[in-house]
Amino acid sequence: MEDNKFNGRIRILQTAILVINIISVMGISIFIYATIEKIRRSYDAREFLNEIQAIVWYPYAKIWLCVLLLGFLTLSMVIRDRLFPNNSKVILTSLVADFIACFAIIIELNFNYNGILLLVFSNVILYVKNGKSRYILAAVAIGSFILADYELLSISYRLYSIQDYIAFYSASKQQYFLSVYNIFISLNVILFVAYCVNIINEQQGNIDEIHGLNEKLHDVNEQLQKYSLMAEKMAETRERNRLAREIHDTLGHTLTGISAGIDACIAILSISPEQTKKQLELISKVTRDGIKDIRRSVSELRPDALDRFSLEFAINKMVTDINAVSETRVYFDCRVSNLKFGEDEENAIYRVVQEGITNAIRHGQAKEIWVTMKMEKEDILIQIRDNGIGCKEMKSGFGTKHMKERIRMLNGAVTFDGSDGFIVNARIPIRRGETYD
Repeated sequence: MEDNKFNGRIRILQTAILVINIISVMGISIFIYATIEKIRRSYDAREFLNEIQAIVWYPYAKIWLCVLLLGFLTLSMVIRDRLFPNNSKVILTSLVADFIACFAIIIELNFNYNGILLLVFSNVILYVKNGKSRYILAAVAIGSFILADYELLSISYRLYSIQDYIAFYSASKQQYFLSVYNIFISLNVILFVAYCVNIINEQQGNIDEIHGLNEKLHDVNEQLQKYSLMAEKMAETRERNRLAREIHDTLGHTLTGISAGIDACIAILSISPEQTKKQLELISKVTRDGIKDIRRSVSELRPDALDRFSLEFAINKMVTDINAVSETRVYFDCRVSNLKFGEDEENAIYRVVQEGITNAIRHGQAKEIWVTMKMEKEDILIQIRDNGIGCKEMKSGFGTKHMKERIRMLNGAVTFDGSDGFIVNARIPIRRGETYD
């Protein structure tokens, strides 16, 4: 609705500027022709020629030439406004054509009227959105407006002046003609100023609207981040619940069966040792089956990459995948060879590295991450270091808490340092019987 009102005002002002300039141009050319005819009929040509510096050649032809140029100017505006309002090449070409037509009119009027260049300038302001093109065309229009000044050019060139033709009339008529001439010049300037004010107000309104939209977008982004965190927490809760149900179903079922079998053994131990032995064999079978179920449940938590590759290869693959899909560069330096880990150790190390990289990217906004794995005496040292924003005040989140729990299960220790980027240092003791080079 507001855009329609603005476009309506701009069209009215643009049309008014065009009409004022048509009246001014045609008024000057017709006035000069009529004055020359009056001088010719009154036989005052000799006296008039003695008073002026230059004469108008072919005044009647100038009228028709101005009509053609004004018609061409109007047609150019119609083509630009009505037929190709969104074609940048047509708009630019038509604006250049407007300038040429306007300057030709100024030359035909011997620089007695240059206000028509304001029409070109107003069109440049409205249609040219590209900064460079707008500045070039605006500079050309303003420069031409200044240079096409009669008082400035008449110093170096012999130009006829409309003032000389007005001076031919009586004092009362001179006052009337000068008033009309100056009124139309002033009206042209006033309409142009009003036009520019409307354009500036509209652009200011657009800027305010953009600021408002940016603020709303910022609020929406914050809300989305909150929703994302909520979804992440809900996913973690669902995963915990799933794991709890899985453990409850497998361990609960197995332990319940073992407990019931042992109770039965206690009841019949003194009565029938043979029967007790058979019962214990059944308990042993139930226990083995339960262990299989527990292993199956635990294997579902094991990263797929560790099932198919070695730990070092799996970490390298994770690093390669992250480098391929993000702008963050991750570097992995493994200085331990032929070290044999148990499944629980591999799972813990893989998850710690994974969580460390994830935290560095998500929370630390790191651009580079260095992962180092080396041996020191009888411990394996894992360091994850990044160049992110760090965290001077450490808050125990799910990720860091999860890392501590995993490393603690292996009788290891983990520390965090957020003073310069973020550093995770994990120390895991080597189990007896493991080999390394």
